[in-house]
Amino acid sequence: MSDQNNVDWKIATKLIRGGLDRSPHGETSEAIYMTSGYAYPSAEVAAARMSGDEAGFVYSRYSNPTNQMLAERLALLENAETCRITASGMGAISSAMLAPCKAGDRVVAANALFGSCRYICSDILPKFGVETEFVDGANLGAWARALSRPARLVLIESPSNPLLSAVDIAAVAEMARQAGALLVVDNVFASPVLQKPFELGADIVVYSATKHMDGQGRVLCGAILGKAEFIEEHIDPWLRHTGPSASPFNAWTVLKGLETIDLRVRQASRNAAVLADILAADKNVARVFYPGREDHPDHAVHSRQMQAGGTLIAMSLKGGRPEAFRFLNALKLVDISNNLGDTKSLACHPSSTTHRALSAEQQASMGLDESWVRLSVGLEDAADIAADLAQALNQI
Repeated sequence: MSDQNNVDWKIATKLIRGGLDRSPHGETSEAIYMTSGYAYPSAEVAAARMSGDEAGFVYSRYSNPTNQMLAERLALLENAETCRITASGMGAISSAMLAPCKAGDRVVAANALFGSCRYICSDILPKFGVETEFVDGANLGAWARALSRPARLVLIESPSNPLLSAVDIAAVAEMARQAGALLVVDNVFASPVLQKPFELGADIVVYSATKHMDGQGRVLCGAILGKAEFIEEHIDPWLRHTGPSASPFNAWTVLKGLETIDLRVRQASRNAAVLADILAADKNVARVFYPGREDHPDHAVHSRQMQAGGTLIAMSLKGGRPEAFRFLNALKLVDISNNLGDTKSLACHPSSTTHRALSAEQQASMGLDESWVRLSVGLEDAADIAADLAQALNQI
């Protein structure tokens, strides 16, 4: 455990200093420990480490000094008891969902989820005898009905992918607790800068660190945070024996990205707020969803839970898929990409990319149709982004 952990530090200090564990060389930047295994001074020490009687690293599939620094920094940032690092965001979410569940268990999930998360709930969990019930995430009455009987896990995204709907995390957390369920919150869209799910009652928080944490389109990485008892009982055996371990280089890259995440997310959110207002006034845009705008259907919930509107905008274009494609193909500055949380502004057509595996009925259940474009706002000058969006919209 690093001695560079102080819960009283402000966020900017935690992001720079949290988890720092220098080698005897005294390096200023975190070291990358590119090793698969570790040597022991004796057979007795090897046996003691493998049994858990002595602290220390045994194999990088289990843990690694660089990955441990990232885990400690994220735990400090989130005020979580502990954290584990995975190879990707989906590695984190799938592990958090599958590790604690067994045949006969029941999962309740918001219907507005990333396509792969929805696939886990609807296609993978049932193969192992786990029932999943989907509910309208914004409807507290629907949550109350679904959680009127016992459940093992509850899964939500808020804001959700791709239309940025909200779930009242505190209210659902209380209902989940009454049902004996653990609340898993995917906080990737808000990021740890703008929303603190543990403070709202979450039991487990998961991230794709690929997004805002790296934030520069370089590496894949994920994180699972929660109470030590849960992580040690359920997540550690799962990660150890199934192997979705993160590369130390990727963990190091995310560590360096965390140093600037607060600055990046807040500036990108300022850009997004400006652009959302511009897009809402465009004659070719039928609807704009942005958590920071008062006309968002869930604005009241978002404003209670988030410090700002975030970096994502969803917009429905008049003319459906043909005009959405025409708009995307006309972009010159903004890239067409299904990634998000990048310094570069990115746009995609969710119905045919991130959510393409869902049926038309499943997409409709979350309000998605082929008119929608998801815009991840970056750090370019807002005026330049606005000019590019305007010229592309003029092609419709």
